[in-house]
Amino acid sequence: MIQPIVGEDNFQKTVLQSKSPVMVDFWAQWCGPCLATAPVLEELAKEYTGKIDFAKVDVDANGPLAAKYGIASIPTMIIFKGGQPVQQVVGYKPKKELKKVLDGVLEE
Repeated sequence: MIQPIVGEDNFQKTVLQSKSPVMVDFWAQWCGPCLATAPVLEELAKEYTGKIDFAKVDVDANGPLAAKYGIASIPTMIIFKGGQPVQQVVGYKPKKELKKVLDGVLEE
């Protein structure tokens, strides 16, 4: 299950201190490709339960956090492992492509 919206107040605890890798979806309510990506990420969250956590950051509500990670276009998904960004995916991607990225992170 995708976590509730993560913000500057709980990003450290939820993402950076997580024992599991975390895929963070930087998105906005008005972004069409973001809304298309959401159900794909929901499916992946179910498939990767116990292996990878998922979280969402609303870039409109968390501008400084988006800026910190250089988010220039959305959706951007960043996978964090051990508190560090290890992989980034920009734009809508089909589930198959995202699975390849996730599997690659798990193999590292």
